Amino acid sequence: MTTSIGRRTSFIAASGNLLLWLIAAFHMLLLAALFVAFLAARPASAEDGACTGRNLMNDLQQSDPARYAEAVREAEAVPNGKGIFWKIEKAGLAPSWLLGSMHVTDPRVLALPPRAQAAHDAANTIIIESDEILDERKATAALLARPELTMFTDGTTIDKLLSAEDYRRLEAGLKQRGIPLSAVSRMRPWMISSAVALPACELARKAKGVQFLDQKIATDAVAEGKQVKGLETLAEQIQAMADLPVEFHMKSLIEMLELGDKMSDVVETMTDLYLSGDIGMTMPMLKAVTPANEDQAGDYAAFEQRVILDRNKVMAERAAPILDGGNVFMAVGALHLPGQGGVIELLRKQGFTVTAVN
Repeated sequence: MTTSIGRRTSFIAASGNLLLWLIAAFHMLLLAALFVAFLAARPASAEDGACTGRNLMNDLQQSDPARYAEAVREAEAVPNGKGIFWKIEKAGLAPSWLLGSMHVTDPRVLALPPRAQAAHDAANTIIIESDEILDERKATAALLARPELTMFTDGTTIDKLLSAEDYRRLEAGLKQRGIPLSAVSRMRPWMISSAVALPACELARKAKGVQFLDQKIATDAVAEGKQVKGLETLAEQIQAMADLPVEFHMKSLIEMLELGDKMSDVVETMTDLYLSGDIGMTMPMLKAVTPANEDQAGDYAAFEQRVILDRNKVMAERAAPILDGGNVFMAVGALHLPGQGGVIELLRKQGFTVTAVN
């Protein structure tokens, strides 16, 4: 690997909490995308619409083959880690379908695989994580309805949590994105991270009104006269992030500012994994490009439990009675699918047969 690639990998290796947060932003939390669009809407140039970035796993394969091989072995051991499209069956019911989604506007992601598109078009009912995303104004209102989850309500401002140097970095980073610090000074760190996380190309597409995948799936379904049902409220999604320690979010925010324009590399890596259907590689990838230490291990465990596993149970339990009607198309964040505690295994425990569709 070249020296420049080595610097990239070294930099990413210092950003464990950041990468955890990015999983949430790009695979699960619909509300982050909605709020960024609300905060950062700005005229988009043609250049902004073009994403750039390189795949960090390709870099790692060259720079550290042993670590790359270990990540591959770990990914291969993840139950249901291959594929983003699944068939759901139960005796006496018309088959239903499950798509792992990625909450971005990338045209490569928006183009559903042909069989998934056909299943969506033929379904009677569409399930998404939250049907509140069908109306962005209502979604934003829901986001702001619980101010204690998104804002400091005790007089705290972000400057009281940051050193003078980090505060200046935050101010400069937001200014580059067209967001005045005064507009977000009372927001909790994870909300500010939302405004920093998405690369310019994603912000540009949102400013132009491009919908992210789940929005498009739901909007198309309504236009076709289908019933759309949500599994969670936005308030429940907010709570999952708000339940994580503020220290976790503060570290993520500072690391994200350090990442700067290298954010595109992270986004490209996650997108490539999604498009290849190699969802089981997501967490091994993050571990492979971040250093192992006790503090980070605790962050991984807390994050996985609250933001992934707890919500998997809710999704599977609420989806089951809808799936019992048959002919359903269900789309939830792809990282909710794999693993022993993933939605696929949880649906199997409720009597459904779930098989991957190539």
